[in-house]
This record gives sequence, C-alpha cells and structure tokens, in this order.
Amino acid sequence: MRLLLALAIATCGLVIAPGTPATAVPGVCPPICDSIPDAAWIATSDVPLDSVYHWPGLAGLAVRAPAPRFTFEQVCASPPILGDARDYAVASQATVSNPPGQWQLRVQIIHWRGPTAQFGPTATQTLETARTRLRNCQVTAPLVSPSITTSDPFRLAAVISVPGQQVVHQYLLAHPASSTIVELAMWSTLPPLVRWPAVADPQVLDAMGAPLCEVYLGSCR
Repeated sequence: MRLLLALAIATCGLVIAPGTPATAVPGVCPPICDSIPDAAWIATSDVPLDSVYHWPGLAGLAVRAPAPRFTFEQVCASPPILGDARDYAVASQATVSNPPGQWQLRVQIIHWRGPTAQFGPTATQTLETARTRLRNCQVTAPLVSPSITTSDPFRLAAVISVPGQQVVHQYLLAHPASSTIVELAMWSTLPPLVRWPAVADPQVLDAMGAPLCEVYLGSCR
C-alpha cells in the first residue's frame, strides 16, 4: 500500500503547466511516463556538427511541448490538422539557438501513454501523415523546395531549401514499439558559415532511436 501511495504521489508531482521547463526524469519508463526520461535524448556526440558546436546535453534544455509540431510544418506553412494526435501526447523539446549563419538545433520527443498495441500505430500514422505533408510542401509553400532523402515506414529525412533564406535538415523517426516519435531538425540562414558534413541519414536516425528500447522498458523485447 505504501508503495502504491508513493507511486501515486510521484506521478501527480509530474504534472507540468504548459510552457514550463520539463521536470527531469532520470531512469526509465514505466512506471513514470508523464515526462520524457532524461535518457531518451540522442547523445549529443551523435548530433551532426558536434565537433564544431559541442552541443549541450539536451535533457537539461528540454521544456514541455503542449502542442508539438514538426519543424518542416512551419517552413511549409502546413495547415493545422483537426484532432491532431500529437495534442494528447507527452512531448518535450530541446532547442539550441545560434547567431544567423550558424546552425540551429531542435530535438523533440513525442510519446503516447498507454498500450503500444493501441498507440504504436498512432506513432506510425503520425509519421505517415508527416510524409504526405512534406511531399505537399510546394502546394502550401510554392517557393519552398523539399528533397526527401530517406523514406521508409518508420523513418523520414529531408533537406528543405527556401531560396535566398534558409536550409533545413529534417529527420523523423517513428518507434511503434514504444509509441514514440523523435524529431531532429537543424537549419541555417543562407549561406551557412559552417559546411554541412557528409553524414548518412541512417547514422543520424539510428542514433535518434538507440535510447528508446532501454528507456521504455520492454518495448523492444
């Protein structure tokens, strides 16, 4: 009984008002799934251009994202989705801002609580919807030029160019075994002062998904 009471108190203590810093959650999930665990974030050494920018730990930068959206949706002026499944997910976002001409970084983790049999397909469908919206980017933003470089049922990567303005490298990974989507986006105004490295999409996407099996217990058995 004391254990159950302690768990209830711990869970209630994780309720966070929108827009406030995300409570640090060391360890794994379950039993605590109402915030993104610290260990779920991609290792900064695996983020492109870490040798130049020495990215800070993302868990320490994370804030609650009450209505998470993907970076390309803003660039592509994608319209809102009625009943967007992301609105009832647990999500946190970590952003590193740099001066114009330097690369900016945003990493976002979106997790649906509940049985993976129900919400694993939600993660996959959310990625599929993102794929369609990215392909329609020039319909909603005619001057924007997207180029999809990786596309499979669980992974999506693209380079999005806005002539004379900016370039965006967008990565999305759906992990249905833990009902989770991870986004990594980097962008710079043109011309970028640091050349984009020759990094293969699978290298980045694999690093984004690597922590999830251990963080969301039992999701990869």
